[in-house]
Amino acid sequence: MTIAPKNEAKAVATTGALKVSADKGKLTTVTVQDDKGNPVEGKLTADGTSWEPLRHLAGATKYKVHAIAKDAEGRESAKDTTFTTLVPKNTFIGHYTPEDGSTVGVGMPVSINFTRGITEPEAVEKAITVTAEPSVPVEGHWFGNDRLDFRPEKYWAAGTKVTVKLNLDGVEGRPGVYGEQAKSVTFTIGRSQVSTVDASAKTMKVVRDGKQIRNIPITAGAPSTTTYNGQMVISEKYAVTRMNGATVGFGGEYDIKDVPHAMRLSTSGTFVHGNYWASSGTFGSANVSHGCVGLRDIRGGGNNGTPSAWFYNSSLIGDVVIVKNSKDKQIAPDNGLNGWNMSWSEWIK
Repeated sequence: MTIAPKNEAKAVATTGALKVSADKGKLTTVTVQDDKGNPVEGKLTADGTSWEPLRHLAGATKYKVHAIAKDAEGRESAKDTTFTTLVPKNTFIGHYTPEDGSTVGVGMPVSINFTRGITEPEAVEKAITVTAEPSVPVEGHWFGNDRLDFRPEKYWAAGTKVTVKLNLDGVEGRPGVYGEQAKSVTFTIGRSQVSTVDASAKTMKVVRDGKQIRNIPITAGAPSTTTYNGQMVISEKYAVTRMNGATVGFGGEYDIKDVPHAMRLSTSGTFVHGNYWASSGTFGSANVSHGCVGLRDIRGGGNNGTPSAWFYNSSLIGDVVIVKNSKDKQIAPDNGLNGWNMSWSEWIK
């Protein structure tokens, strides 16, 4: 019987180095554990002569191997070895959203941004599992080499519990660069809320659990600064925030230090937010914004009874806001958490 790597080997590779083989006869038992007693799952070949782990090993970790083989005469032999995996000099982690323990809207994807560009995407994606209860197929999609999002084909069902396991410790994401994360994250899908902005009609219909609960007058992007069309997911919420046109390509056209009830829809700066500087007659009758969706509000925000305050308090991160009938293009799926703008066939290819 042969166990690779050899006994007491050091700086062992986390992938491809561990293998147990029966020179004569068949393997009857193979157990591999790390120094904390966690088992390593493996697979025995159909003929029983070889065993390999199903996944990569963790870095800087000592492992124990115990194997038993039986020959044609029924005689058993056992072998025990230890080895230690390499200590990575260069590492990466994944910054993920949503947060552990959070309750989010039906459009919330799992989005992971890696601290290093990944050149081995299959290995990294294999090290991450996303499961749902009730069960639904969930697939990953790469945006460039440093962002991996997961979602189902359609919006999550209300009440779904989602578990994300980041088994990145020891996975080689690019030559000589290894993951150092081993983490489990769970979050829950709240009630369903999908709001549809009609930029032409200048309204936003809010649908909760399949029933329309409000129709709010809005102002969308002006003719020269139209609002993107498409399905957008609320990724951040700010009771009050500063909006400076210089940060999103509008120079000194505006700098408002106290925008109330702001919720981000895109990385490039699309928000649905309160607007206290336009006259109340603007909402529902004119599109005057720089591309955001504006709702009537008053200065200072708070629970003030305005449509904007109501919508802010009624919304979760992960809720969907759909914009239609705007004289603009569809938002790019990687501009925010907006992968829903890709068909399922595009997403999984």
